[in-house]
Amino acid sequence: MDNERLDDIVLLDEAGEPAHFEHILTFLYEKERYIALSPLLEGEEPDEDEAEVILLKVEEKNGEETYVTIESEVLLNEVFDHFLDLMDELSEEGE
Repeated sequence: MDNERLDDIVLLDEAGEPAHFEHILTFLYEKERYIALSPLLEGEEPDEDEAEVILLKVEEKNGEETYVTIESEVLLNEVFDHFLDLMDELSEEGE
């Protein structure tokens, strides 16, 4: 990527290939940290109205942050609802 973004996060997929994401928000829910990411497609700007959001739990392992899939569908829905509430609050503050 020629014009790297400060909010560009690169993760490795299951095949070990790099996948680029835009950092949307890191937040707390029930005393745990979560990160919201949106996949970046080469040469395309994300469409805020139709953005795909990936939520991952942030864990510390050996002094490094790792991002872990949220296995529980119930917890994932709760975290997503909290994320939406936070995004609504942020958009209201920006108005």
